[in-house]
Formats: sequence, C-alpha cells, structure tokens
Amino acid sequence: MSSQTIPEPVDDVASRVEVLVVTGMSGAGRTHAAKVLEDLGYFVIDNLPPMLISRVTELARTPGSSVDRIVLVTDVRGREFFDALEDEVSRLREAEDVDLRLIFLEASDDELVARFEASRRRHPMGADDGVLTGIRREREHLEALRGSADLVLDTSDLTVHDLRDRLVEVFGTAARAALQISVVSFGFKYGLPRDADIVLDVRFLPNPHWVEDLRPYNGLDDPVRDYVLGQDSTGPYLERVEQLLEVSVPGFIEEGKRYLTIAVGCTGGKHRSVVVSERIGAHLRASTDLPVTVDHRDLGRE
Repeated sequence: MSSQTIPEPVDDVASRVEVLVVTGMSGAGRTHAAKVLEDLGYFVIDNLPPMLISRVTELARTPGSSVDRIVLVTDVRGREFFDALEDEVSRLREAEDVDLRLIFLEASDDELVARFEASRRRHPMGADDGVLTGIRREREHLEALRGSADLVLDTSDLTVHDLRDRLVEVFGTAARAALQISVVSFGFKYGLPRDADIVLDVRFLPNPHWVEDLRPYNGLDDPVRDYVLGQDSTGPYLERVEQLLEVSVPGFIEEGKRYLTIAVGCTGGKHRSVVVSERIGAHLRASTDLPVTVDHRDLGRE
C-alpha cells in the first residue's frame, strides 16, 4: 500500500488576529496610511469609536472568520468617545490571541498648519480659535497616547510616496518580526527626527566638509567613508555603540517593543552620520536576524 499523509484535525478556534490601531495628529496622514495598509491586505475600518474595537476583534476571532489582519483608524473626530482608546488598547494588549500594535502619526506644527491651510479644512479641536490653537490642544490631549505607541511616524518631511514606502517597509513581508530596526542619518541643523528612540551625535568626528577635496562627496562615497572610518576616534566609538546595542536590542525585544529607530546625526546629514549609520546597519544585519533598514533623511538636502 502506498503511504498517505494523514491530515491534521481542523481546529475550530480562530487563529491569532493582528490588529493595528492607527491614530495621531489630524492632518498627519492617517487616511493615506489606511489606504496603503488596505492595499497590503489589511481589513480597514476608519473613524471607529474606541469602545467598538474589542467588539470588532472579537468578531475576527470567531471560528470561521477569514479576517486576521485588521486596521482600526480612530482619532479625535470621535469626540468624547475617543477618550476610551487608552483603556481599549490596554485591554487588548493582554489578550493572548490578539497581536495589537498602536501606530501614531504626527508632524510638526508648521507642517500641519500648512496642510490645513492648503485643504481649507477646520481643525477638529480648533473651533473658532484657529488651526494652530487646535493643533496644540490636540498634541497635549494625545501626549500620553503617543508615549504608549509601538511606532511613531513623523510625516513632516514625507511625501505621500515616502509614507507609502515606509509603511510597506514596516508592514510588508517583515511585519511579524519580533523587532524591526530603522537606522536614520540626519543633520542637526534640520532638526532631530521626532520618532527617534536612540539619538547618536557624531559631530565630534572631524568634518569632511572642511576638506576641499571631499566636500563634493557624501557618506556613501568611498573617499568620505575612508576618511571618517580612518579617524582615530571612530573605531573605539563604533565599538562602544555596538556594545550598547548588544545590550539594549535584546532588552527592547524582552519588553515587547516592535520598532526601534536609531538616529545618527552630524551637522548637515551628508557625511559623518551617513557613514556611521551604514556601519551600524551592517553590524546589526550581521549580528542579528532582525529586519534592519538604513535611511538618510537629509542626504541631498544641501
């Protein structure tokens, strides 16, 4: 007789449900983010009152349900109902069959004002006091929620295409990784990345900008890379940073953090920070099995 594989018994219990709660500042890009995530295969519900989140996830966990990846978009448009969001998120985090992540989108005050003026929309918390007053009220109102977010995305300098690329990067093929790491170079003169978890300042290294032959190049070019890595202090510094990450990355995973952004800054974000970011990214890829991306926020800005 030919051998046959005996099928496994069918489990009547629904599988684990992935839930993304998307919230944040009005005008920061939640609507576009929802569309991108829908394209990635998530079942999206917009402007959901927070007290219904548990009910929706309960329905998704019902045996026979084909919905196992849900995006729930909620914000201050829900008025007094929105205040229940923190309690709902805390409750679902304790559920064994729910993988919940809170995504918070934000942008600078100036950028949000510009977006509201361009769209000619009223801010939901502005009433008759103007857009900027509404933004400041909303930011204060959401401060605690931002602090509990698994991922903060600052869209100030992102086009809709940039935001899409970032969401695909995070929630595409590697979405279920224990921890996703993003290494970002930046220039201090353009401001710190608002979503950074760890900030490293490499302005103590000699600046290639003041070397005439190196000025036209950037940190992705061999002459600048060799110059930065050839400094006496660069090697010891990178060794200390690698030691720091060897301790902190497992700690972040143990604490349940899903996204880690390491920001490396120099003056303009063109030379030193680019070289160091690339080296840190290479180290993390070689020493862990975690998804690691390296981006250069201000490269080409000068």
